[in-house]
Amino acid sequence: MTGRLRMGSGKKKGGRKEPLFGLPAALADLRLTVADRIPGGDDKPKKSAKSSAKRKNEDSGDEPPRERKAPASRSGAKRRSKSRISAGLGRLVYWGAVLSLWGVIAVIGVVIYVGAHLPPIQSLEIPKRPPTIQIVGMDGSVLTQRGEMAGANVSLKDLPPYLPKAFIAIEDRRFYSHFGIDPIGILRAAVTNVLHRGVSQGGSTLTQQLAKNLFLTQERTMQRKLQEAELAIWLERKHSKNEILELYLNRVYFGSGAYGVEAAAQRYFGKSAKNVTIAEAAMLAGLVKSPSRLAPNRNPEGAEARAQIVLTAMADAKFITDAQAQASIGHPSYNVKPVGAGTVNYVADWIGEVLDDLVGQIDQSITVETTIDPKLQSVAEAAIIDELAAKSVKFNVSQGALVAMTPDGAVRAMVGGRNYAESQYNRAVTAKRQPGSSFKPFVYLTALEQGLTPDTVRQDAPIEVKGWKPENYTHEYFGSVTLTQALAMSLNTVAIRLGLEVGPKNVVRTAHRLGISSKLEPNASIALGTSEVSVVEMVGAYAPFANGGFTATPHVVTRIKTLDGKLLYMRQPEEHNQVIEPRYVAMMNTMMRETLISGTAKKAEIPGWPAAGKTGTSQDYRDAWFIGYTANLVTGVWLGNDDNSPTKKATGGGLPVEVWSRFMKTAHEGVPVAALPNAQAGWGQSNLAQAASQVSPPTAAAPGPAPAQPSSNGGYRSPPPTRANVRPEAAAGLDGWLMDRLFGGNR
Repeated sequence: MTGRLRMGSGKKKGGRKEPLFGLPAALADLRLTVADRIPGGDDKPKKSAKSSAKRKNEDSGDEPPRERKAPASRSGAKRRSKSRISAGLGRLVYWGAVLSLWGVIAVIGVVIYVGAHLPPIQSLEIPKRPPTIQIVGMDGSVLTQRGEMAGANVSLKDLPPYLPKAFIAIEDRRFYSHFGIDPIGILRAAVTNVLHRGVSQGGSTLTQQLAKNLFLTQERTMQRKLQEAELAIWLERKHSKNEILELYLNRVYFGSGAYGVEAAAQRYFGKSAKNVTIAEAAMLAGLVKSPSRLAPNRNPEGAEARAQIVLTAMADAKFITDAQAQASIGHPSYNVKPVGAGTVNYVADWIGEVLDDLVGQIDQSITVETTIDPKLQSVAEAAIIDELAAKSVKFNVSQGALVAMTPDGAVRAMVGGRNYAESQYNRAVTAKRQPGSSFKPFVYLTALEQGLTPDTVRQDAPIEVKGWKPENYTHEYFGSVTLTQALAMSLNTVAIRLGLEVGPKNVVRTAHRLGISSKLEPNASIALGTSEVSVVEMVGAYAPFANGGFTATPHVVTRIKTLDGKLLYMRQPEEHNQVIEPRYVAMMNTMMRETLISGTAKKAEIPGWPAAGKTGTSQDYRDAWFIGYTANLVTGVWLGNDDNSPTKKATGGGLPVEVWSRFMKTAHEGVPVAALPNAQAGWGQSNLAQAASQVSPPTAAAPGPAPAQPSSNGGYRSPPPTRANVRPEAAAGLDGWLMDRLFGGNR
């Protein structure tokens, strides 16, 4: 019965019967034996028996004699040890070869990957250096340089030999022996960085640095470093060592906007790179490590310390002697330009705006010769900066502008703001502000051209125009006054009456004829300068008063040449058209000169020089102007805030006059005195009868002006207002200090 337990009926000697669980006969004998359980078959039991006997002998104390096989065992052990070592070496060689192969494959893969992200090598060319614009003053000195990479290229052979050697000594000692990459330098830098636990040295060669400057960005990534290495090898194959060194010296950045050794030498030493000393060469080479941090104008101590390291390296490389190194250490020869507003850059910006009209697109480096006088530019800059530094807080004035030009339009100085580094907005050319009362001369000139004279009398009294009620600055009125008095005191009501009398459109035509190009609104308020204009426009429009009545276009560029001397542009003599008749020029000079003698700009009189001008203050004291002139210079000054916020009662006769006087006094030192166009041009004593016939007879309540008096320059002027010729009802309520303010004040 299947599954029935069957037991054997008997026992065999030396064996046992296993229970059967109803298995088939063929499988009934599938049971484990000793042979099945001990590997080795029949030999094992015998060995086991022998071992048992041995153990019995050991237990009984009877030990059989041992076989002497020790030497054979040591020899085998040695052979087995050598075999293991040999096998280990074999495996090491094998896996080393495998890893090397994979390493080579990986390197090739990386090279292919990096190369795939580069332009095709066959299409790579040294980028053409962007053109440089060198701007020079009227004396030939360099004012500034413009362009993406300012500074001219210099040939390696034209440089003193120690200059390129300074760069080799500190940046790439094995420059002439490596193939673009310096493995020794990389290893040295790696060890140094590990020892210092940071990045203290770099392993880039000069060729690698050039490759980065020419073709790559400044990002610090492994991909960029690998691209740099590939391009360095390519440069070394395509160019000679000297060519690479020359390219490097003309492209590397030295800080403060200077690219190339020529620009850097000019920037820091005021000389060409061809003339630098050993100490100066060492300082230039030292700047490459960190141009922004080590620039002498920012960190002179750091620049000098780095230069000493370079000198030591040069001596160590035997490029200079120890004596030369010691002689140069501790004797910095750099001449850093003072850190300031850099206001000549406003001039450079203005030039940049007109270059396209003069010479078209610039595809080569050029030199632009200008009318700027470097001395006057410095004086103008100092006048604006110092005045604002002293009084900007008191009067809440943050910005200023100044333009000075000859009567024929040649700009000698231009300041577009107090600090170019902080704001490049040119307030002398681009900004347009309300000129206030400085616009009134165009109203008075229009009146003269329509038959009035400086002694014509008009009423200073309250006026209303379609609900608009303009007032004088002092809120006082003087009754009957002459035009000369009204202009000198800047009486608003008289200007409004004159503007309406001659017609606002005619006033606008007069201003445009003299040089104003901005849009002007021909309304009643135009007489008070409510339409916005620029400083350079106003100065140009005042020039006809200084030159006898001729047009004068403000200009700054005289010639433009290439670096090899080819003339691209030369300013042709301007055809000066007569825009004011000489007699009216003399009348206007008579009137505006009175402004400096007894009117709102009395502080602006220049001792020994006949001068004239007009102050201006816009509504709510937002703008303060003074434009004055001699036969030598016409200068305009504006002060205010960029956001058009009111000042703290800053007037044209205050800060602007002080800036103007400081500048003009220096500008006229040593210059022969010249008179303004005057009576000889048509307005003099012979015109007394005509003038008298045009003066309205005074009323009892408003006595007429005092008799006219000859001016010191041969012209004809009315006396300043006094208590005697001011309406009694106006004078009665004025005490002494107010009268002084009215008749010699700062409006």
